[in-house]
Amino acid sequence: MSTVRFLTGITTSGTPHLGNYVGSIRPAVQASLRPGVESYYFLADYHALIKIDEPARIQRSTLEIAASWLAAGLDPERVVFYRQSDIPEIPELTWFLTCVTGKGILNRAHAYKASVDKNTAAGTDPDTDVSAGLFMYPVLMGADILMFNAHHVPVGRDQVQHIEMARDMAHSFNHRYGEHFVAPQAAIEESVATLPGLDGRKMSKSYDNTIPLFASSAQLQKLIANIKTDSRAPGEPKDTEGSALFQIYQAFASPQETAAFAQEFAQGISWAAAKERLHARIDQEIAPMRARYQHLMEHPQEVEALLLQGAIKARAVATPFMARLRQAVGLRSLAAQSTGGPAKAAKAASVAFKQYRESDGQFYFKLLDAKGALLLQSTGFANPKEAAQVMGQLKAGGASALPACQAFIASVADAAALDEALESLRAQAN
Repeated sequence: MSTVRFLTGITTSGTPHLGNYVGSIRPAVQASLRPGVESYYFLADYHALIKIDEPARIQRSTLEIAASWLAAGLDPERVVFYRQSDIPEIPELTWFLTCVTGKGILNRAHAYKASVDKNTAAGTDPDTDVSAGLFMYPVLMGADILMFNAHHVPVGRDQVQHIEMARDMAHSFNHRYGEHFVAPQAAIEESVATLPGLDGRKMSKSYDNTIPLFASSAQLQKLIANIKTDSRAPGEPKDTEGSALFQIYQAFASPQETAAFAQEFAQGISWAAAKERLHARIDQEIAPMRARYQHLMEHPQEVEALLLQGAIKARAVATPFMARLRQAVGLRSLAAQSTGGPAKAAKAASVAFKQYRESDGQFYFKLLDAKGALLLQSTGFANPKEAAQVMGQLKAGGASALPACQAFIASVADAAALDEALESLRAQAN
């Protein structure tokens, strides 16, 4: 049975709160441990640019969110954990998808329609303050999903439309250029809790009613003390229905603990005692993670290193896939076309190593076949001389040099084609 790919994105626009933890972080970390599942988790910093124009806030949020997921147990060795902006193939794919997506589909996007409806109700131009980024948001999201051919994307019901749009984009591209994309499915988690905030409404930055996930124990206690309750005195029975305090407790407690707490409500527990009980129960789960979170916040270079490692893993998939898509749409080497006909063009083209430097300061090389498709992607090297030495080994030794160079190879697209290409290079060298 083939591996199933799940993909989840987290917009870097704020500080994670308990609602994010219960509704997204905790279930996603648990899901990443399932056998037979390949999980992709990314920090959607391109998406954040649509609504945030404060650079320091985006940088800070990226660190806070990455540290939160890692502290909550996300294992970068088990999953592909990366920053969206570290994958240059994503904006390129966004343009490819833009060219096969009808404007009418984007006109129906919920976020765009909500802005238009708001402006219309106010009697202003329908597109007032609507950026092209907001309008094109669904295409960028489609590229996030289709870049890695995710089978399932966990979302809330309000996000299902974006998955349907990604499916439309996949079908439209496949119809024009052949079967390249998997049509993704929305994975709706019906059991995932929506946590109420301090005022009883949904916990959200928009309502300023959140409890930060990694607030100190003292801050947590102070915020819980501000949860809205009714005026019933100690000894008076209290309703669990509609109680924000009870709902938050239930999201952290076992069924047995929840039943016992409900019994205490019926027996008239004081609100002060109930809030103390809630503080203790949340702290029991969060406290063990708090030290790890604090360490990562104080050592951002460790988070940066993990994200760059994740980017290498993600690009090992994205780079060869994008090469195939470029070939499919006609963005091809001109050397493959000549007046001498197909046979002459094929003879003119040959396999070749390409060496380059990435934004992380490291040097890389890749091996491309005669059509420009990726066969081999290297890991990073501190200097170009080291990269050149490994390329020299592969050119001179052919396929037999692969075992000795294995530590320097990040990915191989097609093992048989790679062996043939290396043997061809060896023959040329000799």
